[in-house]
Amino acid sequence: MTFMENISEVTEFILVGLTDTPELQVPLFIIFALIYIITLVGNLGMITLILLDSHLHTPMYFFLSHLSFVDCVYASAVTPKVMVGFLTGDKVISYNACAAQMFFFVTFAIIECFILASMAFDRHAAVCKPLHYTTTMTSTTCVLMTTGSYMSGLLQSPIHVALTFHLSFCLSNVIHHFFCDIPPLLSLSCSDIYTNEVVLFMLAGFNIVSTLLVILTSYLLIFVAILRMRSAEGRKKAFSTCASHFTAVSIFYGTIIFMYLQPSSSHSMDTDKVASVFYTMVIPMLNPVVYSLRNKEVNNAFQKVVGKAKSSLCLVN
Repeated sequence: MTFMENISEVTEFILVGLTDTPELQVPLFIIFALIYIITLVGNLGMITLILLDSHLHTPMYFFLSHLSFVDCVYASAVTPKVMVGFLTGDKVISYNACAAQMFFFVTFAIIECFILASMAFDRHAAVCKPLHYTTTMTSTTCVLMTTGSYMSGLLQSPIHVALTFHLSFCLSNVIHHFFCDIPPLLSLSCSDIYTNEVVLFMLAGFNIVSTLLVILTSYLLIFVAILRMRSAEGRKKAFSTCASHFTAVSIFYGTIIFMYLQPSSSHSMDTDKVASVFYTMVIPMLNPVVYSLRNKEVNNAFQKVVGKAKSSLCLVN
């Protein structure tokens, strides 16, 4: 039984992966394993720090904890299967597993867009309207913004999965990619994909344009506020933080726009695979570093946790 009723005979797909060169399989496995370990340790560590330290129970870190959770999930939807392919050469993925992978990846990629927009709005409120910050970013507001982010992903993803896996894949079952993404699957279909492309363009366009507009507007107003600061040291610190955040956002949105806001006929699969590595693996690894590890509050929280752990070990011994 398949995930969706499908008029084709396909029961499994073959993921071509990043490369077939035998000499590169082990080195790539090691690289991606390191990236995945850093991603999990960095993001799960960030969630743990935020939960343990009451000083981090603020709107900014509330959103950051959810960003870390989202990064863990959508990186886990893709990276382990890629690593297995490098190590064992097994590139087969079942029809249902392919649909499930697409569902989890698309869901949490959409959630990430809205969480990033929420974080940008929070920073705008903190920098541009500090006197009204506590009344603007209340607990209820934060919960509603986060809930809306999750609902956006959970409502839109099934539409993409249903439309994609209702297609007939009678031409081939070889996916020229390293995971089950929408564009490479559309290119395999022998059905009319016009509806799929329109829906993909409209929903992806809405997600990207709406969240990117919030992010760009927030950061523009933040930069204006920074320029008005009298302290040169304060301006330098704020610019450094915002530049790091903006770099991560630019990489994420740049690759997302490249992948989803162009017709399938314009896609180059080799180029798509390289672009996909950034938003599926690199960005989830970089986010903890970019958004927090340079932050004194996070460093202080980390030192406290390490200090308590050492004290506990001393007492036990």
